[in-house]
Amino acid sequence: MSVVTRFAPSPTGFLHIGGVRTALFNWLFARHHGGKYLLRIEDTDKERSTQEAVDAILAGLAWMGLDADGETVFQSTRADRHRAVAKEMLANGRAYKCFATPEELSAMREAAKAEGRNPGYDGRWRDRDPAEARDGAPFVIRVRTPQEGSTVIDDVVQGRVEVQNSEIDDFVLLRADGSPTYMLAVCVDDHDMGVTHVIRGDDHLNNAFRQAQIYQAAGWYLPAFGHIPLIHGADGAKLSKRHGAVGVEQYRDQGYLQQAVFNALLRLGWSHGDDEIISRAQAVEWFGLADVNRGASRLDVDKVAVLSAHYLKAMPAGEALALALPFIAKAGWDAPGDEEQARLERAMPSIVDRSKTLCDVADMARFFLQAPPIEIEDKARKALDEDGLSVLRDMRRVLATVDAWDEDSIKAALMAYAEAKELKLGKVFQPLRAALTGAMASPGVTEVAFAFGPEKTQQHIAAVLDNA
Repeated sequence: MSVVTRFAPSPTGFLHIGGVRTALFNWLFARHHGGKYLLRIEDTDKERSTQEAVDAILAGLAWMGLDADGETVFQSTRADRHRAVAKEMLANGRAYKCFATPEELSAMREAAKAEGRNPGYDGRWRDRDPAEARDGAPFVIRVRTPQEGSTVIDDVVQGRVEVQNSEIDDFVLLRADGSPTYMLAVCVDDHDMGVTHVIRGDDHLNNAFRQAQIYQAAGWYLPAFGHIPLIHGADGAKLSKRHGAVGVEQYRDQGYLQQAVFNALLRLGWSHGDDEIISRAQAVEWFGLADVNRGASRLDVDKVAVLSAHYLKAMPAGEALALALPFIAKAGWDAPGDEEQARLERAMPSIVDRSKTLCDVADMARFFLQAPPIEIEDKARKALDEDGLSVLRDMRRVLATVDAWDEDSIKAALMAYAEAKELKLGKVFQPLRAALTGAMASPGVTEVAFAFGPEKTQQHIAAVLDNA
C-alpha cells in the first residue's frame, strides 16, 4: 500500500503553529514512506473563509518547505460529489430522511438533558415512512448508525480507543438546504483523494468514531488514524497569543530561521533518542508515528530562538546575508551596493555570533552600513574625551602601518600600541569602537575594522576628529 497523507486547514484565519506541526508530521510520514502528501483547503464555511487566509496558508507552508504533491483541493468545489454520496446511502438504506422540526429537536435535547441522557438525536424518523411528513416539508438526510455493539479505532498514536455505538446518534449528512456537513465532506474527500493515514490533532479523536460510520455506510475501507497531541505554551496552558507568536507568519516576520521552526516543531511530541538538532534529511529518514508522544507538548519560544541562533551561525555568510537583506531593507536601509555587500559579508561571522534572528542581523548590520559622520550614543561619547581623542589621532598612524588587513593583524597593532603607551586595552579599544560604530554595544572593534577595510576605518576616525 502506498502511503497518502493530507493536511486540511480551514481558511478562516492565520496558519496556527499547531496546524503547521500537523502538516509537518503528515509531510514527514509521507516522505519517509515514499508516498504522497496532499493539501486540501476546507473552505465550505463561506462566511468565515477568506482568500487572504488561503494565501496565508499557502505562503506559510511554502516558507516551511512543506511542498504538496499535486494540485490543492478546495472542498467547496466538491459539494455535488458529497451530495451524490449521501443520496447513494439514502438509496441503499444506509441513510434516511428526517423531517424533525427545529422546535422538536430543541425539545428533544432539553428532555434528554433533564433525564441525564445523551442529548443526541433520538432516531424518531429512523424507521418511519417519509410519506408521513406533510407535502413539501423540509428534511435533512441522516446516516443510519448501528445501535448495538461498539466502534473501535486502533489509533496509531493513541492506541486502541472504543466507544459504544449507543453513544453515537444518527447525525446529519445533508442539511435541509442540501449542503453537506463537515463530517460527510471530510470522509468523501479523504476517500476520493486516496488518503491512507489521517494524521491530525487529538481534538478530532471524537470525530473519528462518527466518520467511521460514514465509511462503513459507504462501503469503504477505513483509513488509519493518528491523533497527535495538541501544543501548549511553556506554562502548560493551551497555546495562545499571550505565549508569544502562534502563527507561522509571525515567526517568519520576526526573523526566525525556517530550519529552526522546522526543528522546534519536529521535537514537539516526537523524539529520536537524545537528538535535539535534526536536519530535514534526518527527519525524513527517522520519522515514524510510533515515536509520537500521547501527551500534550510544550512550545518554548526561547528554544526556537536558540535553534535559530544555531542554524544562523552554521550558515554560509553569503546565504545568511541573502536571507537578511529583506529585513535590512525593512529597517530602512537602501539596498547595499557591491562594496557594502562585500563589507556585510565580511562582517557576517561577527554579526551572526551576536544574533538569534534575521531581525537581529538587520539591527547589527547598521554598524556596517552607516556612513560617517555617524550619530554617537551618550555612553560611547564618554570614551571620546581628550584622552580618547588622543588615542584616535594615534590610530590614524598605527592603522596605516597594518599591511595584512585582517583581524589578527589589526588586534596585534592595537595591543602593541597599548603596550608601548602603557595603556589598558580598554583605553585603546573603546575610543576606536565609539568612532567606528557610535555605540558600546556593538560587534568587536577589530571585527568592525576588518569588515570596513582600511579606507572606511580611516574615514570614520577622521569624521570624529574633524567634529571634535
